[in-house]
Amino acid sequence: MSEIDASRLAAALKDRYAKIDVVERTGSTNADLRKALEDGAPDRTVLLAEEQTAGVGRRARSWSSPKGGLYLSVALRPGVPFSALSSLSIVAGLAVWAAVFGAGVRATLKWPNDVLVNGAKCAGILAEAVAGADPSIVLGIGLNVLPLGDVQPGPGGLPATSLAEQGALNTDRTDIAVALLRELDEFERQWRLAGGDLTKAGMLGAYCAQCATLGQDVEVQLPDGTTLTGRAADIDAAGQLQVDVPGGRRHTVFAGDVVHVRPA
Repeated sequence: MSEIDASRLAAALKDRYAKIDVVERTGSTNADLRKALEDGAPDRTVLLAEEQTAGVGRRARSWSSPKGGLYLSVALRPGVPFSALSSLSIVAGLAVWAAVFGAGVRATLKWPNDVLVNGAKCAGILAEAVAGADPSIVLGIGLNVLPLGDVQPGPGGLPATSLAEQGALNTDRTDIAVALLRELDEFERQWRLAGGDLTKAGMLGAYCAQCATLGQDVEVQLPDGTTLTGRAADIDAAGQLQVDVPGGRRHTVFAGDVVHVRPA
């Protein structure tokens, strides 16, 4: 297995990012960049790790991060309203989808932060706002590139998969990282220019077109521990899921774990 080539990354992504570092091992790239932002790191600072020993997903769950995957975080100071930062997960989802498609694998998006291939989880996204004078955020992406071995299913019983297992045309992790960071650069710049407005940026419709959650009967495990059951009907301009519940009501889901109850 070849290492991620930091010099090739820097050359290919010149002028797109302020700084790109690759480390052999760390606890969590997101945790490292949260601290870096607090210490004044510039906008568009990138950290990649060959392996994470304490990778996390939503709700502080562990994210299996063995060598062979792509684990990266990007520190952003986008200059958009704080209320718009949460929609960056939608932007990242589109970037991952496009990079995966470029590798010859057709994926779908599962709201709010998963990328699926043939019903199995190939990538996860974690966006974490960082307190400070200017709204800033760390965007973490974990993408399974090479076969994972024995990895336990995630929330909702989703099995894990990788680009290699799904017949990707290219599994060179440096190439995949370049493609992903290029896509993220372009999508994030467009979102930033639109002030964090998904509709104005032209991304809401694109996300909905690739979102496997819409039209599904779903169970949503909410942050307060309760469960909401209904049909995923729409995603609003802030990137929030709209669920039609019994009684003709529509419920806005700001955050939660979604389980698809039946196939689309």
